[in-house]
Amino acid sequence: MDDTIKIKIDHLHFSYQGHWVLRDITTQFAENAITAIVGPSGVGKSTLLMTLNRLWESIPSAKMKGKVEVKFDGRFCDIYDRSFSLPQLRRLVGMVFQVPNPLPMSIYKNIAFPLKLAGYKDKGLIGHRVEQALKRAYLWNEVKDRLTEDALALSGGQQQRLCIARALVLEPEILLLDEPTSSLDAKAGAVIEELLASLKDHCTLLVVSHYLDQVKRIADTVVELSNGRFVPRPFNKQG
Repeated sequence: MDDTIKIKIDHLHFSYQGHWVLRDITTQFAENAITAIVGPSGVGKSTLLMTLNRLWESIPSAKMKGKVEVKFDGRFCDIYDRSFSLPQLRRLVGMVFQVPNPLPMSIYKNIAFPLKLAGYKDKGLIGHRVEQALKRAYLWNEVKDRLTEDALALSGGQQQRLCIARALVLEPEILLLDEPTSSLDAKAGAVIEELLASLKDHCTLLVVSHYLDQVKRIADTVVELSNGRFVPRPFNKQG
């Protein structure tokens, strides 16, 4: 078994309302690396991400066949096995969406919210984890004196880093990012790119992106979806 593999997908099929979006996907994703998923709009890139944290299960008329295994504690686990805890999966596999979605509460409470949902009660520990998450998201120095302010008052780039910090506060092993810079200007996007590159020592990242220049800058591996299947794609990483 390859020690460098984090995720294994075997004969995955996925449909909405009877329309097959993903067709017989079999692939592996490397551990502690950034894998970019590219391809035209509507080919199932976001759907593929949602099969890795089971977020799609709340969507009516969606169906999936196949197997998804993720390596936790040194062994591969079938994340669709009935014995595998869905709350545990969501803690281990975080997700960041295309449009920043801060909660209508303070900066501090936004980051602390997942910890409280997970049952953390020690205020000192929560405060420490919030600070560490904001530091990892390159946001602490900008907000450390504003933690009680409304998160919705932050700029777009800051809101996206807040959402990344919120995903990081539970210390996930995998981070899924769906077009994380598409709603940001070039300067804010560059900060997110630097941030993502800094995370892969402790996290496996899958990033959906339409920006090929960005993919060349940050990705270690690129996979392309076309007509619901992966197709070979030459790739040369910049730098």
